[in-house]
Amino acid sequence: MEELPEIVPIFPLPNVVLFPHVALPLHIFEPRYREMVRDAMAGNRLIGMTLLRGEWRKDYNASPQVYSLGCVGRIDEFVLLPDGRSNLVLRGLRKFEIIAEVGDRSYRQARVSWAAESDREEITPALDTRLRAGVKRLLSRGAREMETDLWERLPAEIVKLVNTLAFALDLSEIDKLALLECGDVQSRAERLVEAIEFRLAERRLGRSERRDDEPRH
Repeated sequence: MEELPEIVPIFPLPNVVLFPHVALPLHIFEPRYREMVRDAMAGNRLIGMTLLRGEWRKDYNASPQVYSLGCVGRIDEFVLLPDGRSNLVLRGLRKFEIIAEVGDRSYRQARVSWAAESDREEITPALDTRLRAGVKRLLSRGAREMETDLWERLPAEIVKLVNTLAFALDLSEIDKLALLECGDVQSRAERLVEAIEFRLAERRLGRSERRDDEPRH
């Protein structure tokens, strides 16, 4: 297992929860995060993604609150633009808990504890069936038509598949944070199915309420 550092830079965003094995494209433009990326590229290429919480807009340029659970990723691809901005792809590596924020850089850094990794790599056949059926229902009722080759384009390995779905599906950020918290792929898949079913129920309720509000002739 790769040895990870005690301190990592953290990049808080309001709408992103990174998972291990998942690729996250990022466009870096703020000066403090340009510095963060320069330092990461000169070192171990690691950046910790965290989720903003509370009234973060009031304190965005300083240090708004973040959830303590996050996921570190490694910069897999990097393109520096002429004006100093950059585009990169961060690939999720391992989740962590923030112990305390430290450092004196323009960007935020934290001392972290690394979450234990489960060796489990499979889910039960019954859960696999429920998951695929739930994903199909959720996507078929969305704004875009479901791609017919979806499962061929998604990862075949179940851990990567579940994490990719947890990252990409139309679920709330809090749901995704709860999914990241799960300790193994079976429990994450179970909670993902529950989150999908809840989202479907919300959509049904929303349509029902809209129908009740529509004028009757």
